[in-house]
Amino acid sequence: MALRNAVMAALLEGEASGYDLAKGFDATVANFWMSTPQQLYRELERMEAEGLVTARIVEQERRPNKRLFSLTEAGRDAVHAYTAEPLSKPAVVRDELMVRVQCLDAGDIDAVGKAITERMEWATAKLARYERIRQRLLDGRSEEAYFAEAERIGPYLTLLRGMSFERENLEWGDMALRRLDQRAATLQTNGRPGDKDA
Repeated sequence: MALRNAVMAALLEGEASGYDLAKGFDATVANFWMSTPQQLYRELERMEAEGLVTARIVEQERRPNKRLFSLTEAGRDAVHAYTAEPLSKPAVVRDELMVRVQCLDAGDIDAVGKAITERMEWATAKLARYERIRQRLLDGRSEEAYFAEAERIGPYLTLLRGMSFERENLEWGDMALRRLDQRAATLQTNGRPGDKDA
C-alpha cells in the first residue's frame, strides 16, 4: 500500500493541513500505518501535482499561513479504485523487540524484560488514547446505534482493530514477563543450560 492511500483515507474526514494530518495520523491511522511528517508533506505535494488533492491558503495573524488540503473528485475516484484493487500480501512485521526476545536466552534477560515492560506501557497509553477517540466517535451512543446512524463506519472499525492489537500486546507482555521471571528463577537455581557440562 502506498502512503497516498492512507493520506486519502485520512482526508475522508475532511479538509486538513499537513500539520493536522500528521497529528491525525498519530490518532487515527497510526494503528495500521506509520509516516513521518516529512514523508506526509512530500506525498501531499505529489498528490496535489497529480490532482488528487487541492489546497487552499488560510492567512493567519502572527503565524505563517497554512495550507488546507482536501480530496478532489479525482482523489475520491482514486479512493474508490484503491478499495476495489486486489489485496496485497499481508505486511511483514519488523519488530526489534521480537528479535531481542528471540535472543534472550543468550542475552540480558532483565534488559529484555524491561523492553517488554516499556512496550506494555506504550500499549496501555495507546489503548487509553484509542478509548478516548472511541468515546468521542460514539458521542453517547451504543455501538449498535453508531453503526446504524454514523455517516462513516470505517474509522470506527479500524479503531477497534487497533484497540484489539494493543490489548493482545498487553496479554502477550504479561505472559512473557511471567515466563521471564520463571526462567530467571530457574537460572538462579540451576545456572544456564549446558553450564554443568562445561
